[in-house]
Amino acid sequence: MQTTLSTLQIEIRKNLKHNLIVNLLDGGFFGFGIGFASFITIIPLFVSQMTDSAILIGLIPAIHSVGWQLPQLLAASWVSRMKRYKPAVLMMTIHERIPFFGLAAVSWFFLGKNNSLALTLTFILLIWQGLGGGLAANPWQSMMAKIIPARHQGSFFGGQAALANLAASISAILAGIVLSKLKSPQDFTWLFLLGGISLIISLGIIALTREPEDTQKVNHQKKDPFWLGTRTIWRRDVNFRGFMFSRVLMQFATMGYAFYIVYCTRYLDMDVFTAGVLTSVLMISQIVANPVMGWFGDRLGHHTMLKIGIIASVISGVLAWWATSLIWFYPVMILAGISIVAVWTTSLTMSVQFGTEAHRPTYIGMANTMLAPATLLAPIFGGWLADAVSYQTTFLASAGFGIITLIALQIFVKNPLVIEK
Repeated sequence: MQTTLSTLQIEIRKNLKHNLIVNLLDGGFFGFGIGFASFITIIPLFVSQMTDSAILIGLIPAIHSVGWQLPQLLAASWVSRMKRYKPAVLMMTIHERIPFFGLAAVSWFFLGKNNSLALTLTFILLIWQGLGGGLAANPWQSMMAKIIPARHQGSFFGGQAALANLAASISAILAGIVLSKLKSPQDFTWLFLLGGISLIISLGIIALTREPEDTQKVNHQKKDPFWLGTRTIWRRDVNFRGFMFSRVLMQFATMGYAFYIVYCTRYLDMDVFTAGVLTSVLMISQIVANPVMGWFGDRLGHHTMLKIGIIASVISGVLAWWATSLIWFYPVMILAGISIVAVWTTSLTMSVQFGTEAHRPTYIGMANTMLAPATLLAPIFGGWLADAVSYQTTFLASAGFGIITLIALQIFVKNPLVIEK
C-alpha cells in the first residue's frame, strides 16, 4: 500500500543530498579543529605543563563530556516545542567554539609565568566550552533526527564521525610538528588558534543546513513539568533503563584513555612528535571503524556494534596494563578508537531511536544528562587510582569494568529501532 507523504517529508527528501553533504563537511572542519586541541592528548599535555595531578588531567575529557551531557535534559522541554531547530543550534554552538581562542590567550600570556592563574582560567574555559556544546547538543541531535531518515542515520553519523576523525588525524600530525618545532608558549598558542579558526568555519557550514519548518507540530500552552515525563519514561521503558545502566558502566570501562598519552610521556620516554602520531593513530582507527560500524549497525543492530566496541576496550586496557614498551601503545590506541566509536557514535545513534517524535527530545536529554555524574566520577576514580597506586592499575580496572559492561549489554539491552520497510 502506497503512503502519502506529508509536505514536511517531501521537503526532507528533496534536501537530503544537500544536508548530507553540508553536515559531513561540518564534521570534517569540526574534527580538523579538535585535532589541534584534542581533549585526550593536546589539552592534557598543555595542563601537564602546569600541574602533575593525575586527577586534574583526567578531568579534562570529563569536563568536556559532562558539559555536553548535563544541560540536555533541562533543554528537552524547550527543544520539544521548536518547529525549527537550526536557530537554537547556531545560537548555542558558538559557545563551544569561542573558548579555544581564550585558551590561546591563556597560553600566550600566562603559561610558564603564572601557572596557577593559567590553570584556573583553563578549567573555566573548558567548563564554558563543555556547557556550550551541551546547550547545542539536544537541538542539533533533534535536527539531525528530523532531516536524516532513520534508515540512513547509522551510516550518516558513522560517515560524519569518520570524516571528522580523518581531518583530526591530519591536524593531530600537524600538531605534533608544531609542538616539536616551536617553543612554549608559542606552540600551544598556535594550536588553539588554528583549532578555533577551523571550528568557526564549521559553524558557517552548519548555517547552510536546510531544515523545513514543522508547521503541523502543535504546542500546547500548558505542559506538565519535564520531570514527570522523564519519570514515566524511566518507569515504563525497561530497555532504555538497561541502555542507560550500560552507558554508565561504559564511562568506567574507558576511563583509562585520558591517561594513555601522559603515561607514555612520563614512563616510556615518548617525545611530543610521537604523541601527535599516536593521536593520529587513534583518529585513523575511528575513521575506519565509524563507517564500518555505522553500516553494519543499520543492518545488524547497533546493539551488536556496542558489544564489539566494549570488547575492544577490554583488550585495550589489558594491553596498556601489560605494555613494556611504547610500540604496544599503537594497538592500544587502535582498539581505544574502535571502542570510542561504540561509546559515542553508536550510543548517539541509539539515543535518537528511542521513543516517538514527540518524546525524542526527552529521550535524548535523559540519555545524556543522566550520564553526567558517571562521566565526571569515572576519570576522578581513574586519576585517584593512578596517583594512589599506578597508571597500570587504572588501565586494568578499566578492562574489568569493560567485562561487566559487556555482560550488562547482553542481558539488559535490545536494539530499539524497527525500520518500516
